[in-house]
Amino acid sequence: MNTTLRWSARILSIFVVGILLVFAFGEGLNLSHFTARELLLFVFFPLGFCVGMVVAWWREGLGGGITVGSLAAFYLVDRLLSSSFPRGWAFVALAVPGFLFLLYRLWTGMTKGTKKT
Repeated sequence: MNTTLRWSARILSIFVVGILLVFAFGEGLNLSHFTARELLLFVFFPLGFCVGMVVAWWREGLGGGITVGSLAAFYLVDRLLSSSFPRGWAFVALAVPGFLFLLYRLWTGMTKGTKKT
């Protein structure tokens, strides 16, 4: 179970980071054209998502926390700056690997203390 969960999170993280990179660079990413609001949101999504998923390959709990924390911060900042939340399920769906990394860390943390003798 642990191995399946870990590798599911890893494979999905590669897929999500790949999608985000295709969107960013396929559209000709030019940060100089971003407004201050867009730049602030960019820090959390997609940058925070990608950083979290890369870190999670070595430290699942930390990387998953960065990804899920970036999702929460993205929603909070967007709410504060625009008085509404982003619509749709895409942002949460793209954060699924982060949730899986956190679940893996929680699962392995709970099972470490229950060794068979």
